[in-house]
This record gives sequence, structure tokens and C-alpha cells, in this order.
Amino acid sequence: MTATPKVTPAARNWGLLLFLSFVWGGAFMSMAVALEHYGPFTVAAGRIGIGALALLVIVAVTRPGDLAIRDLRTLGFILLLGVLNFALPFSLLAWGLQQVPSAFAGIAMGASPIFVLLLAYLFVPEEEIGPRRIAGVILGFAGLLVLILPGASANLGEGGTVAARIACVGAALCYSVGAILIRRAPQVPPMVFTAGMLTAGALVLTPLALLLEGRPEITATRATWALLYAGILPTGLAFLLRVVLIRSAGPVFMSLVAYVVPLWAVLLGVLLLGESLRPSTYVAAAIILSGVGLTQLRLLRAR
Repeated sequence: MTATPKVTPAARNWGLLLFLSFVWGGAFMSMAVALEHYGPFTVAAGRIGIGALALLVIVAVTRPGDLAIRDLRTLGFILLLGVLNFALPFSLLAWGLQQVPSAFAGIAMGASPIFVLLLAYLFVPEEEIGPRRIAGVILGFAGLLVLILPGASANLGEGGTVAARIACVGAALCYSVGAILIRRAPQVPPMVFTAGMLTAGALVLTPLALLLEGRPEITATRATWALLYAGILPTGLAFLLRVVLIRSAGPVFMSLVAYVVPLWAVLLGVLLLGESLRPSTYVAAAIILSGVGLTQLRLLRAR
């Protein structure tokens, strides 16, 4: 296995991290709105397909020669990551969002740093994971539990709620595995690589969506606009930046976005969808941000 060079996050990496957290925090809300009219697999396939189309157009205009990828190893990574980064987690999220609030789906993404930490320990030995970093991740996850557990028992009796919550956490696991594999993938230009993954995910998921839910009826409603937004910004653009950030700062640094995404998801859910915000949310936010600071304490001191 070829080792990847050690990297230190720069100021632009922190800026990208903050931007991605905001965009992805709103993605759950847009998917929830799209589910008002479309089925879950249609929403997932539509989001991936729209994102793929947007990036393919850009690549065709700016880098047409890069679209011809013939290396079988690269194509294999693209297909695998198209499933792990898009087809599978988007399907799990869309299905889960039928039963849980959009804010919860955002909160569930907070499990990804735990998965990334364990996977990085096994497969990315150049990542420095000392006791302080581990403590920070555990502290951040404890904050997520404070955010999730109050009021959780009130929904346990509803049909499918437990399975829906597991589906959201399963999506976080998919993203974590994908983050590790992206770091190990061949060095294809990020825009081409992301467009390829999205295309592969769309090719895998679209036939399944048509088989299970039939051809969707496109209407000029807010659900359609929400689906278009989810495909272009949180999918096409944001996942392109995700590839850039993982390659420049590493998967463990990238996983920190999952601590901030829940805060945006809750805030946007409250302001735009009318979801309730409990006092414990503010306590959880303080714990989560403390965990993030602890994991990157040395970098923060250096800066």
C-alpha cells in the first residue's frame, strides 16, 4: 500500500470546512421538502443525477480530454465510491427522512468522525491520532448524544422510527468509508473524479428508483425546486470540494465537518421548517464545539 504524505490543514481548508458544513446542513432540509412530492429513491437518484449532469457539463466545457478514463483501477474506484458516497447513503437518508426530522438526519452525520477515526487508525497510519484527539472525538460524540437523546423516547413507538435512525447513522458510515477510499484513490482531477462518482451512482440507483417507484411526475412545486437545489449545490459543488479537502487536509480533518453540520441542520430546520429547538441543544452545541477544538488544539495554537 502506497503511503500518502502527511498534510497540515491551512486557512483555506478551514474556510472550506465551514462552507461545506453550512451547505450540507441545509441539504437535509431540502431533501425533506423534496420528499413532500417524490419517493425516497426518486429523491436520492434525482439528487445524484442532477449533480452529475451539472459537473459533467462543466467538465465537458473546461476539461473535455479528461472524460476519457481507461484505467481499470481508476474506474473501479469511481464505481465503488459512486455507490458508497452517493447511491447508498443518499437512499438511506431519503428513506429515513420520511420518518425523522431533517435536523435529526443532520445530527446523525456526527457519527462519522467516530467511524473515520477507527478506519484511519487501520488504513491511514500517517494520520496522527493521539490521546487528545481521541478524547476530542469522544467529547464531540457525547455532545451529539445530548442533542439526540432528549425527546428520543417520545418517538420510539412510531412505526419504523428506530430503523429510520439506524439508516441515517448508516449513511454516516458510508461517508466515512468513502472518505478513507478517496484518500487512497488514483490522482484524477477532483472535478472529473467527482463527476465520475456521481455518474456511477446515478447509473446504479436510477434503474432501482424507476423499478420501485415508477417514473416521477415532474411538477413546478417547491419539492422540485428543493430537489434541484439539493442536486446542484450540496451534491455537485459540495462533493467536489469534499474531494479537494480530503486530498489536501486528510480524511480525519474532513470528518470534523460532521460536528458543525448538525448545528446548521438544527438551526435551518427551526427557522425554515418550524422544527422545535430544545434548551439542551445549546448545551450540546457547546460540547460539540469543545470536542472539535480539542481534536485540533495543536493546530489552533500554531495558527
